[in-house]
Amino acid sequence: MQIIVLGASAGGGFPQWNCNCTNCAGVRKGIVKAVARTQSSICVTGDHCQDWALLNTSPDILQQIKATPELQPGRKLRDSGIAGVLLVDGQIDHSTGLYMLREQKQLLPLWCTDPVYEDLTQGNPILKVLEYFCGVELHHVPLDGASFEIPQVEGITFSVLPLASKAAPYSPHREHSVDGDNIGLTITDKASGRRLFYAPGLGARDAAVLRRMREADCVMVDGTFWTDDEMIGWGLSDKTARDIGHLPQSGAGGMMEWLSELPAHVRKILIHINNTNPILDEESPQRAELERLGIEVAYDGMRISI
Repeated sequence: MQIIVLGASAGGGFPQWNCNCTNCAGVRKGIVKAVARTQSSICVTGDHCQDWALLNTSPDILQQIKATPELQPGRKLRDSGIAGVLLVDGQIDHSTGLYMLREQKQLLPLWCTDPVYEDLTQGNPILKVLEYFCGVELHHVPLDGASFEIPQVEGITFSVLPLASKAAPYSPHREHSVDGDNIGLTITDKASGRRLFYAPGLGARDAAVLRRMREADCVMVDGTFWTDDEMIGWGLSDKTARDIGHLPQSGAGGMMEWLSELPAHVRKILIHINNTNPILDEESPQRAELERLGIEVAYDGMRISI
């Protein structure tokens, strides 16, 4: 299977438009060795398929399509390489790009959980607005681990695992999370049996998630914050990383510790990286620590073959 990272940043992108933290100011001035990133999204397809599944729709989706020729194959007057959209949650940085796809002349195929559908018809009613344009062809994602496929994306299956995280701030269940607010995806190549585990929002470790990660050939997981108190330290929030549904990389029980428990053959990639995270600086000691552990940092345009 083939994966393209369309956007690797957390909400706001990098550099964030109104942020002058060390990373954002430094990359603008050219004194920090880092590359700009748009907001988090990937696409995936089989080895012999022309159409792609879009996993999350970033507000930057039009820029991402422009940068990815495969998503605009130009086979007819109105065309797209996007066969369907699959959302892992209802967060702004993963869902509001749906507005940008409204010019479709047919219903937009959309896969999401029931709680995410609730978020996007009540708390932030994107799907109701889209009814005035293309509308959506809704497919309810099963939470029991059953495999499903996206037609046109041949040779690929998907399986969901509910994650411990937080629903979007406008969700009816923001403070009382339910299964399906946030999901991880096991994406399997039917021919080879090789697997990607994708979880850009991951708030806590548990046995089920660790099992999925161990079974994968590549994991692409939450890289939002380096420390649990990162936003508090900058004076930008009074909440920890875990409070808002993200497991930090460092510290006891952090993502680095977790990833170090995986088999040696598993490729380890961080995605959904907040603009304050020092790993964005390619010359930082934090980045060097990741490299020592064999953990990669996703970037826009990164291509992965599994």
